[in-house]
Amino acid sequence: MKTTKTFAGVSQDYARKDQSKIVLIPVPFDQTTTWQKGTDYGPTAFLKAAENMELYDIETNSEVYKNGIFIAESIEEDTSIDMINTVHSKVKNFINKKKFVTLFGGEHSISIGSIRAFNECFENLSVLQIDAHADLRKEYEGNPYSHACAMHDANQTTNLVQVGIRSMDISERDEMNEDNVFFAHEMATNEYWMDDVLEQLTDTVYITFDLDALDPSIMPSTGTPEPGGLFYYETLEFLKKVFENKNVVGFDIVELCPNKLDKSSDFLAAKLYYKMLSYKFLLQDEVEEIEEEIESPFSKLSKFKDYDHGEY
Repeated sequence: MKTTKTFAGVSQDYARKDQSKIVLIPVPFDQTTTWQKGTDYGPTAFLKAAENMELYDIETNSEVYKNGIFIAESIEEDTSIDMINTVHSKVKNFINKKKFVTLFGGEHSISIGSIRAFNECFENLSVLQIDAHADLRKEYEGNPYSHACAMHDANQTTNLVQVGIRSMDISERDEMNEDNVFFAHEMATNEYWMDDVLEQLTDTVYITFDLDALDPSIMPSTGTPEPGGLFYYETLEFLKKVFENKNVVGFDIVELCPNKLDKSSDFLAAKLYYKMLSYKFLLQDEVEEIEEEIESPFSKLSKFKDYDHGEY
């Protein structure tokens, strides 16, 4: 895929690999989707839409791009296993360089390698899956790396919390931990569902956001749109709560299937990505400002400094 040189067309000063706090890895992979194809065009459409965003976020009164957003070389592999292994390796490499790592797909199977990398680097990891589909099959059509199996490994190896689920196979009931599953029809009548989700998460969280979690009235451009999804402002309210109360160590956004005649979904995806970064770095910047005002001998010790500043 051809990508823009910088995210949202920002100055190269805010896009250098060595200075950027944020890394964005495009993964234009679409091999196992079973209805509408085209998620491999998602990263390109997302980046083109981002070029048309205003980069001042009104709600947070911030310009998060100034933390630096480096666009890594896109991961383009021919097979699922090669893609998963490459994602795993590349994500882990950037985590070890203390970058805040984000990915944009591509089908949901790209999350398999990313979650493996984060789980190896962070203890007691929760995976927050925001999605219309459970994605818990051990295999689908003979393929254990299908998008329909994207959360199977995470369910075995992490604290998986699933939000917005409204479509699944009956066999997946046996796989899921129902205490950690928030079905869309139950969320619709539970005004406390956001707080209930927070209670199920550990302190360290990786978010995987399948865009079909959103209602198709605001996000029609997905491979399998499902009625009854989340709306924009309740989604932002929920995400802000997660970022405020938990240490979100990275995230991915997947399953944008662009429509040439309607760019609104592309733009929503770009805004959602930028909002999530804004929430993450708003809290981090506030912590840093407070620490600058407090003189402490611990601030000179790197191990305390790295922890307190959220630089993992």
